[in-house]
Amino acid sequence: MASSCLNQNTTFLKPHIQPPSATATRWGYVRVRCGGPRSQRGPLVKGRILSIEAIQAIQTLKRLHRTNPPNLSQLLSNTLTRLLKKDLVATLHELLRQQNCTLAVRVFSTLRSEYGADLSLYAEMLQALSTSGMLEDVDRMILELEDGNGIQCDDPKGLVKLIKAVVEARRRESTVRIYELMKSNGWATVVEPDEYVVKVLVNGLKSFGEEALAEELQNESNKFFRAKFDPFRIQ
Repeated sequence: MASSCLNQNTTFLKPHIQPPSATATRWGYVRVRCGGPRSQRGPLVKGRILSIEAIQAIQTLKRLHRTNPPNLSQLLSNTLTRLLKKDLVATLHELLRQQNCTLAVRVFSTLRSEYGADLSLYAEMLQALSTSGMLEDVDRMILELEDGNGIQCDDPKGLVKLIKAVVEARRRESTVRIYELMKSNGWATVVEPDEYVVKVLVNGLKSFGEEALAEELQNESNKFFRAKFDPFRIQ
């Protein structure tokens, strides 16, 4: 009898093992993902982020231009000369992006006097001025080149941009003046002519009816290359 009872209740001696829960099973397969759509963004474009100094300068320039105090020029100058070159350039580009050419001219003038400006930056300014209808300022900036260090002919990319900007603005006298500045700075005598620069300037001069100057330009370029590649030329 006792044996029978033991046989019937042997199950109570077995350890009670619960099946693994769904939660416990999932712990072994959890995957961690870092990032998301935001992590797939490309790098920030250089120059798109303005420094605090540049932002404050833009706000100050706009406020001064709006209120127009008697000593406006001095206040503008004091604001701009405190900026580093990179902040001046960033301020200039932002004002051009906003199509605020009046203030951009002020910034460019300070940048040019403090640090200098290459031909590409001149071309960028000329394009913006032309788009805004400030064509007299286009001519004035070319005159500033003449009064300054002239045109650096060893910068063909910048020179092409400058010529295209002036030609597209339909400024005949300024286009002729660029050619004269090139010659006075050693073009085709000391500095080797760039074929693409020659092509762009020749076409520009012809578009204004300056056929004689275009022919002179082409002949000077050809003369330089003939002398360069003539093995019997006198040293």
